[in-house]
Amino acid sequence: MAKVTVTLDADLAIEVMLLSGTGNPQDAVELIVRDYLARGRRTEARTGNPADAHRTARPQRGAEEG
Repeated sequence: MAKVTVTLDADLAIEVMLLSGTGNPQDAVELIVRDYLARGRRTEARTGNPADAHRTARPQRGAEEG
């Protein structure tokens, strides 16, 4: 996997380290990003893909004649 170097403000790096409970800023940022991506996938799995809406939609009835 390719590696990327990102420069962060020291205060932001410290907050990320405290939030993730790690002592290494690189590990902290990686954990936060992985969690963010996993949360997005869980949300998508729960709500579904917009293209799948036709499967859960109720069939529409035409106008009642009578």
